[in-house]
Amino acid sequence: MSTLAWFAIASLAAWLWLLLGQGFFWRTDQRLPPVGGGRSVPAEGGWPRVVVVVPARDEAAVLPLSLPSLLAQDYPGEAEVILVDDGSTDGTGELAHELAGGLRERRGSEPRGGLPLTVVSPGEPEPGWTGKLWALRHGIALARAREPEFLLLTDADIAHEPDSLRLLVGAARANGLDLVSQMARLRVASRWERLVVPAFVYFFAQLYPFRWINRARPLATAAAGGCVLLRTETAVAAGVPDAIRHAVIDDVSLARAVRGAGGRIWLGLAERVDSIRPYPGLAELWRMVSRSAYAQLRYSPLVLAGTVAGLAVVYLVPPVALAAGGLTGDAAAAWAGGAAWAVMAGTYVPMLRYYRQPLWLAPLLPFTALLYLLMTVDSAVQHYRGRGSAWKGRTYTGNYVSRHGE
Repeated sequence: MSTLAWFAIASLAAWLWLLLGQGFFWRTDQRLPPVGGGRSVPAEGGWPRVVVVVPARDEAAVLPLSLPSLLAQDYPGEAEVILVDDGSTDGTGELAHELAGGLRERRGSEPRGGLPLTVVSPGEPEPGWTGKLWALRHGIALARAREPEFLLLTDADIAHEPDSLRLLVGAARANGLDLVSQMARLRVASRWERLVVPAFVYFFAQLYPFRWINRARPLATAAAGGCVLLRTETAVAAGVPDAIRHAVIDDVSLARAVRGAGGRIWLGLAERVDSIRPYPGLAELWRMVSRSAYAQLRYSPLVLAGTVAGLAVVYLVPPVALAAGGLTGDAAAAWAGGAAWAVMAGTYVPMLRYYRQPLWLAPLLPFTALLYLLMTVDSAVQHYRGRGSAWKGRTYTGNYVSRHGE
């Protein structure tokens, strides 16, 4: 057999393993654990107190859609929102006050006029802290003074349906969970979002299979930072956020800290939580991926090389083998490449259905994987140029992270 045929067979073998041996990562049925009993909490003591902490830096563009959804939560217990204005220059803090005031005016005649809102600003991060975790540190410290049983850590670009908080707390109490995280449904509107966004979640689930995370004896650990319900006493035991103050990929680091403290974790796809941040063009999506891709590889050239080789064999070889095998009469290469491509496309279908996208996008996954490969390489290039993980005017390099324990 030809060298290409052997590569195609290796790719097919890899896909058969991914199909059956990687925690059924391609399935999208890991949703919020059921509570039962309608609005009742399956535990004694009634609905616990919750404080929602929202770190926000220059989020005036999305706040009018996200913040009102939090303030309008239909939660039977005591709850409030703390928005931490992380050095914004676009009036984020002032806008938050205006939005809360407008909600109270609209709902003034109703029994509940919305959750209380506190807006604070902690100043610039101290050395050794990433900006988001510095904001969370300040917000969590204020929240703990209220003695809540749970903290909801949610990004400023995340919109919640009115029953989101109630369902999160109910699931945590009913299932004895210390951390409940939902992968928010990302916006899919532009052509590039349709091509790239579902694959982003698909690749994340492949790296961190949700079933493995949610097992009684877990085989993986991760969380989705946009929506994390965290038991306060577990956060204290894990030393969060101080223990992960340097982390660029803060959600996975948070999950590991919680699990290290003995906490039970659940991660799944959201049905009532949506990200409203737009990524209309390829440039915006490219920055979203590349700013942290090399950090995910722990700034290792060897891991980068292995990742590039793995992506090439698993995702790029199948269509190349099918096309080249068909043109040259290499039946083994064409057959193995076509079979691998078919398995690949089939595993992508459930994610496309979750995002309500046309299934003809499934065979385009190799092209999307090539984009992610290039984004990952670009992330490494930017790192070695000293630009590192950049986000809203702040840059975190590998040297910066390593000095603080990563």
